[in-house]
Amino acid sequence: MESFKEAHLKPEILQALDDLHFHKPTPIQAKVLAQFKDELCDCIALAQTGTGKTAAFSIPILNTLNPWDHDIHALVLSPTRELALQISNDIYDLSKYQEDIENVVVYGGASISEQIKALKDHPQIVVGTPGRTKDLINRKKLDLSHVKWLVLDEADEMLSMGFKDDLDYILSHMPEERNVLLFSATLPPEIRKISNKYLKDPLELTVGKKNEGAKNVTHRYYLTDRSNRFRALKRLLDESPNIYSIVFCRTRAETTDVAAKLSREGYNADVLNGDLTQSQRDLVMNKFRDKQVEILVATDVAARGLDVNNLTHVINYRLPDEREAYIHRSGRTGRAGKEGLSYIIIEPGEIRKIKYIEQILGKEIKKTPIPSSQEIIKAKLNNYLNRLESANPEEHNLDEFMPVLEEKFGQLNINEILLKVISLEFDRTFEYYKQAGDLNASPRKSRRDEHSRKGRKAELNYTRYFLNIGTRDKYQKRSLIDLVNKILPAKNVDIGNIEMLKSYSFIELEKGYEDMAIKAFKNTNMKGRRLSLEIAQKEKSKKRKHKRKGKKRR
Repeated sequence: MESFKEAHLKPEILQALDDLHFHKPTPIQAKVLAQFKDELCDCIALAQTGTGKTAAFSIPILNTLNPWDHDIHALVLSPTRELALQISNDIYDLSKYQEDIENVVVYGGASISEQIKALKDHPQIVVGTPGRTKDLINRKKLDLSHVKWLVLDEADEMLSMGFKDDLDYILSHMPEERNVLLFSATLPPEIRKISNKYLKDPLELTVGKKNEGAKNVTHRYYLTDRSNRFRALKRLLDESPNIYSIVFCRTRAETTDVAAKLSREGYNADVLNGDLTQSQRDLVMNKFRDKQVEILVATDVAARGLDVNNLTHVINYRLPDEREAYIHRSGRTGRAGKEGLSYIIIEPGEIRKIKYIEQILGKEIKKTPIPSSQEIIKAKLNNYLNRLESANPEEHNLDEFMPVLEEKFGQLNINEILLKVISLEFDRTFEYYKQAGDLNASPRKSRRDEHSRKGRKAELNYTRYFLNIGTRDKYQKRSLIDLVNKILPAKNVDIGNIEMLKSYSFIELEKGYEDMAIKAFKNTNMKGRRLSLEIAQKEKSKKRKHKRKGKKRR
C-alpha cells in the first residue's frame, strides 16, 4: 500500500492525515489497513514502539464510526497513563474533521469524578488504563455492552505489569461479537494464552521478526568491575557531549542514587521512578521532553508508555530481569528512521546474559572498550571547537569590547589565545581524567567457565532463597524485586534469577548478605501475612519438584 487513499478511507480522515503530513503508511499501518479494507477480524500485530501503531488501529476504528451512535464503539487499553493520553491525543488529531466524534481518556492518579462526568457526554471511544477502567465498570459508570472494537496496546507490557486479572475482568463485561486488535512488541507465551482465550482465529501481522529489536539501533556492551560501574557510565556520557538519553536501572533506590550522583557531578539529570507523585512525574517528563533535562534515570515500570522522540542513547546501567524488556528499552531510541545507540554496562559474571539477549534480539551486541581518558577529552574538545566555529559574533554588538581584548591579548598570537581558552574551558575535565585509569575488565575464564558448563552458575555469585510468596499473591517478577529492595536495608544488593510458582518463589541474592536478608524478612508482614525468607536447601528444592511432578501424574 503506497498511499492512504488506497485504504478506502473517509474524506475527513484523509484530510486529517494530510494535515499531519502522513502520506504513505508505515509498514504496520499498511498491513492493518490492507486487511480491514476488505473484512474485519481479530488481529495480532507485532511491531516495535515508534512504528505508527496508534494510527494503525485508530484509522480503521474511525472509518467505521457512526457519529449518531452514542454508545461506546471502541475501547483502547494501554499499560500507562502517559501512553493513554498520547493515544487519546492522536485519535483527536485523526478525527478532528469528523463531526460529533468524541474520545475520553480514563486513568488512575486523576479525579475519577471528572472522568465520570466526561463519560456522560456519550463518547464513541474510550482510552484507558486497566485499573481505572475496571474501577469504572465496578461503579457502573462505564458500559461496554455495545463495544465493537477492543484494542490491547502494548499487551506484553500490560501482562508484565500484572494486569492479567484486570484484563480478564474487563473482557468479561464485553459482548462476544467484537473485533480484538492486540498490539505488542514481543510475543511471550502469556500473549499466546490471551490470544487463545479471547481472540477468534486471529490473523497475525508482523513487521520484522518476532521479538526483534529495531533495525536502526546499534547495540554495544561494556565490561567493567562492579566498583567501576558508575565511573564507566560517566565515561559513556562524557564521550557523547550532545547525549539525550534514558539510563535504565533495576530498582527505585538505584535510580535515586545514580541520578543524585550525576547531578552532583554537574550532569543535567533527573530521576523517574514509582516514588514520585503524579504531579512530580509530569514535571520531570515535561522537562525531559523540553530537553531541560538531558539524562533521565528510570526504572522499567516508571518508563512505560513514555513517548519521547529523538533519544540518541539508551543506557542499561543494569540489565532487566526479562529478556523481552531489553527490546522495549532499546526500542525507545532509533525511531522515525533515525539511528540509535543502546549501551549495556555489565560485570564479567554477567556475560552469559548478553548471549541470551542476542538470541531473542536477533542481532549481535558488540563488545566495545570503555573510552579512555584521551578519547573522552578529544570528543569533548571536538564538540567545543564545533560550537566555537559556528558561533556568530555579529549577533551581538561586541565592537565596544575590542579595545579591552586587544589590550589584554594583543601581545599573544592566535595559538596562544586558543590554548588559554581551551585550558580554561576544560580545566575540570583535565583535572578529573589526569589520573583516571583503564576501567575495562577482562572476562573471567577457566574455573568460572567450567562451573558454567556444569550448570553451577548460581553457586558462584548468589545465594538461593525460598520465599513464601507466589503468583497467587498477585506478584510478578518485577513487583517481587521492588518488595525485596524495599525490605532489605542495603539497597544495592544484586538480584539473580527468580523462579515464581503459585504459592512460593525461589530468588537469588548476592552472596555475603545472608544474615542481613533473613533478619530483614523475619518480622515483616504483607497484607496480614508473615513473610518467610530462608536459604533454599537443594534437597528441599528437589522434594518440591518431585511433589509437583507427582501431582501432574495423578
